[in-house]
Amino acid sequence: MEEVKQFPAVERRRNVGTSSEREKGEVAVFQELGKALTSSLQLDQVLRTIMEKIDEFLRPDNWSLLLLDEEKQELYFELAVGKASQALRDVRIKMGQGIAGWVAQHGETVVVPDTSKDTRFFSKVDEKTKTETQSIVAVPVRFRDTCLGVIELINCIGPDGFDPRDLKLLEALSDFAAIALENARHVKKIHDLTIRDDCTTLYNARHMSFILETEIYRSQRYNYEFSLVFIDLDHFKLVNDTHGHLVGSRLLAEIGNALKVHCRLIDFAFRYGGDEFVVLLPQTGKDQALVVAKRLRDAMRASSFCREEGLNLNVRASIGLATYPHDARTAHDVIRQADGMMYVVKNSSRDNIGIAQRGMLKE
Repeated sequence: MEEVKQFPAVERRRNVGTSSEREKGEVAVFQELGKALTSSLQLDQVLRTIMEKIDEFLRPDNWSLLLLDEEKQELYFELAVGKASQALRDVRIKMGQGIAGWVAQHGETVVVPDTSKDTRFFSKVDEKTKTETQSIVAVPVRFRDTCLGVIELINCIGPDGFDPRDLKLLEALSDFAAIALENARHVKKIHDLTIRDDCTTLYNARHMSFILETEIYRSQRYNYEFSLVFIDLDHFKLVNDTHGHLVGSRLLAEIGNALKVHCRLIDFAFRYGGDEFVVLLPQTGKDQALVVAKRLRDAMRASSFCREEGLNLNVRASIGLATYPHDARTAHDVIRQADGMMYVVKNSSRDNIGIAQRGMLKE
């Protein structure tokens, strides 16, 4: 969550001005937001503009943008403005829980002038933030039929209630937020397509070149080692020939998932091409990397793949290992050394590990 400080020198009452002035102001708001949406793909810039306009026109004590974690079906605070913003960092609200959860679940706007009279109000957030919520206005942030989140305004309802025109403005702002969020999702998907392999969802060889050059620079600067594990599946062609290419693709995807499971958070796994994979182990010397390579080899030996297809394929791999800077000092040469050791294994026993400057692992 990005913590946002309250805007300075703002009296927390609405200064609506004349109807004509307000109308001009609203037109200016939509022009500014439209310009922000078309000129920038930066989500934070668009949300910042929306945030400013909510504060300028509606003057809530606190307001927040909650986004939906689809996997966990929980709302989390992406942006919060006001005194309670710091305390909201780790707060999560389940779908259907509280006013915000209800709005996310039902996709409907809710105006609650008095929270003490609404059974949906979730008081535990107040307990955590040490604030007193007297009124809430909450609108869903929807794109087509999908709820992406909720904009929630706290204590913005005055003696005369919440003006219907204010509500229309807030709903319009939530539509802009939805467009910005959806644009950001599309940009992320496009970016992922350029750096990830479709079949396995691992990083692709193009992205590996970039990461490897970055790791060499970092290792030179801080005097680190790193290791590269090159993996080639044994007899993969036989799988395609026997069971077809769809099963072969499924096998590659499952092996990609297995690599993710057995890698640390700081490691990188790539599909290099065909049935070849590479694992980059930052800040890892040769002996530590050999432990990882053994673990990957043993995992392959113990695994059965493509069970959903009614098969129990046990696939082994030939593995090569090289370490920077001891075996090579350029990205090209580190790959060449690890690849060369993989071929030493491939051309002899298979299902083993070849280590640069040490030869094949003796079991």
